[in-house]
Amino acid sequence: MSTAIDDHVSQRIRQDIDAHDVVLYMKGTPVFPQCGFSATVVQVLSLLGVKFKGVNVLDDPEVREGVKRFSEWPTIPQLYVKGEFVGGCDIIREMYEAGELEELFTTRGVARQPAD
Repeated sequence: MSTAIDDHVSQRIRQDIDAHDVVLYMKGTPVFPQCGFSATVVQVLSLLGVKFKGVNVLDDPEVREGVKRFSEWPTIPQLYVKGEFVGGCDIIREMYEAGELEELFTTRGVARQPAD
């Protein structure tokens, strides 16, 4: 059973992931991650040249808990690509190492910056 707060938070999350090709719910910011798992995903996205919106769940406890319910995934960080939940740190790292993450961005038409 959801409450009005849950509905409000779910709506905010849906708006974010619909408005941006790539969204990372993380602890901290892309410039200053507050946990190693979030830092790892930021590093992977940076290596692939993917622009993304970082959402700091430490700033909003409702979003921190709400995104876990939204995705039915218990941990942060959480990566969304083109409105779909992809996974957390371990999944993102494994996909990156296997070349699957780069393929996902390509097939989904996510713009990437050339590597420096």
